[in-house]
Amino acid sequence: MSRAVSRLPKTSIAVMGGGLIGMSVAWELARAGWRVAVYEKNLVGGEASWAGAGMLSPGGEMEGPSPLASLALQSRELYRPFVQELEEASGLAIDYQECGALDLAYSPSELQVLAARGAEQQAGGIVSKAVSAEHILAFWPRLRREGLAGGRFYPNDAIVNPRELMIALAAACRKRDVTVRQNCAVTRVRVLETAVEVEAACGSGSYDAVVIAAGAWSSEVAIEGVPRIPEAEPVKGHLIGYQQPEQTCTTIVRHGRTYLLQRASGLLIAGASVEHVGFDRQVRREVVAELAQEAAFVFPHLGETTPSETWIGFRPGSDALHIEAWHSKRLHLAYGHYRNGILLAPATGQRVAAEISANLGAG
Repeated sequence: MSRAVSRLPKTSIAVMGGGLIGMSVAWELARAGWRVAVYEKNLVGGEASWAGAGMLSPGGEMEGPSPLASLALQSRELYRPFVQELEEASGLAIDYQECGALDLAYSPSELQVLAARGAEQQAGGIVSKAVSAEHILAFWPRLRREGLAGGRFYPNDAIVNPRELMIALAAACRKRDVTVRQNCAVTRVRVLETAVEVEAACGSGSYDAVVIAAGAWSSEVAIEGVPRIPEAEPVKGHLIGYQQPEQTCTTIVRHGRTYLLQRASGLLIAGASVEHVGFDRQVRREVVAELAQEAAFVFPHLGETTPSETWIGFRPGSDALHIEAWHSKRLHLAYGHYRNGILLAPATGQRVAAEISANLGAG
């Protein structure tokens, strides 16, 4: 092992990954009485959590009834108290808007697709209603008028600024005495019968359990003592932003593969591409141009300007969402959230903390 660092008390949990999922798990574990250490290979919240637009949108992501849809609806219900608790604990404000979402149709066939999708979603508890073109143009006057056939409104969709959420979450965790080790990549995990040993760039330690919550990087660490954990992969996405002098987009707006939302700061975000290209960090001009063209179709005035910001992020892809113990009560997985990591953070944190407490006893 590498050089030793002081060990935490016996009733302690290591969390690998300092993004929104890992820190939400750490927050819930700390509130349940566990001593927690978070290992982050770079800076806390510096990858997918920083890059995400911040949609809390079962209506935009779930096609119909499924266990994932049920979990998404549960987590959406948790969001208001989650934000309020973090604001109170950290003393920091979080941009959180229960604004709803509007799906647009620019042809009768698109409108039929929205109606059929809405009916399927309704069976799984996702509420929406049809809205006419006249209604849309009255309340969203800057949208493209030509060819607008109508749309569908999802009143329960919302947005959060994930960067502000991440800063508040990290501050709240530190106030709960969560140890956060940044720039400290985990290199090996040994799952034993009575403990888990963690080796990392900044030292080593022994814990009662470890949680793998490193997003797209989750399966890169060598884990001994259990079968190989499911593969994680990066799914790259480009996003663009326009700094707007006024509130242009009062709700989430979607058309086809494009979504737009506006933060309280005025930043209007449009996204996002889906690219299976590994950990390629290059911002590609042709992808940015395509996103800008799609954004300008929805809001024509955007065609008169250029994006003020462009960036990429790596969604955590996998064969499924993995929130589970893995062949040992001492190894827990929390990754594979793909496009829904921000939405599912509160429910993931609660589920992992509850399973660890049930398997190992209260901290």
